Formats: sequence, structure tokens, C-alpha cells
Amino acid sequence: MFTGIVEGIGQVREISRVGGDVRLIIQPPFPLSDSRVGDSIAVDGACLTLTELKGEMFSADVSMETLSRTTLGRLKPGDEVNLERALRLSDRLGGHLVLGHVDGVGKILERKPERRSWCLRIGIDKALSRYTIEKGSIAVDGISLTINRCQETWFEVNIIPQTGRETTLLKKTAGDPVNIETDLIGKYVEKFFKSEGASRDTSGGSGIDENMLKEFGFGE
Repeated sequence: MFTGIVEGIGQVREISRVGGDVRLIIQPPFPLSDSRVGDSIAVDGACLTLTELKGEMFSADVSMETLSRTTLGRLKPGDEVNLERALRLSDRLGGHLVLGHVDGVGKILERKPERRSWCLRIGIDKALSRYTIEKGSIAVDGISLTINRCQETWFEVNIIPQTGRETTLLKKTAGDPVNIETDLIGKYVEKFFKSEGASRDTSGGSGIDENMLKEFGFGE
């Protein structure tokens, strides 16, 4: 579990193929003295497992499944990545609950300055847009952000100077891909309503109607 508050920018040192998987060797900007093999770490928002510690660097394997759903397969030696180690129970939850399970790859459509910040418009698949709401949370390359506006195929977020300095996001331009993880709460709510609807409606519909919403406390 992560918070979407990036700890620092790491650099990819080596990439090798292991069967159909990929092994990354990354140098983080923070010491690894309290890390151990088996720990989880988010790399551009994708949860990976530390498989080896080598002095100031660590290695992590990326499975074919992760390669197919994220931007990690596009990485090259020298590339920079956002890093966040797993949340401790004693830590502050500064962003939102992030699993590191990337839902898909979006694309930066537009980047424009707004006073001291930058506004990014990011295109996403329609299948993901049902989990986006204005002022809701979303993780972009592992960064917890607030959605300002959203439509069926895109959403907009603001990048403040602090986030721009501490992450790789403002080093990207229009056309660059980014990893997207939508808010997990929306997914659980959707599944809950679908399962409840299935037990109430055998006609193949969703089973979600005004009466059902009222029963669960929505509306009067």
C-alpha cells in the first residue's frame, strides 16, 4: 500500500531480459539501509518487489503482465522514475490509498501554465473514465493528484511547483505515456452494487435504481 507521495526520483541503471520478464536495476535518491529483499516499492506507480540490494542500488523484476499494463517496458538505462516505498502504519497518509496496481496507460494531451502551476490534460480509455470524478483522487505515474475536470476520454490535474520539483511529471510533454491508477474506493463501490444488483435482478440489468440507492442511504 502506498500514498502517492513520491519520495524521490531514481535513475534506471541497467535493464535485462529474464525470459519474458524484465529486470530493472535502479539507483534511488534515498539510502536503502532500512530496506530488505521482499519489500514493495512503487516505480512510476507500479508496485514491484525488491529482489536484490546492491550497495546504493536495488533490482526488481517486472512481469509480462505488468509490462503489458504500464509504461515500464518503455524504460531505458538513464531514464528517471518516481519512487515510493511502501506505507508504514505509523506514517501520515498525505495523498490517498494507492495499491500500485496500474489500471492502464494514459497519454498527456496538453500541458499549459496556470500562474505558478501547470495544468495537464491526460487522455484515458473510456473504460477508466467511470472511476474519475471532479475533486476525486487519481495516481499518475505514482503521484497522488486531484482531478479538476473530467470528461469521457480525459481528465485534468494541476501540478504545483513542489510536485513538479519532486517528481518526473513536468519533464514529460504532450504525447508522452503515463501510468494511471484510479481510486480503489470507486471500484469496490461498483462491484458492491453489481453484486447486490445481481441478487435482486435476474433480468440481466444492473439492479441499481432509485429505490435501491435510497435503501443504502442515498437521497431522501
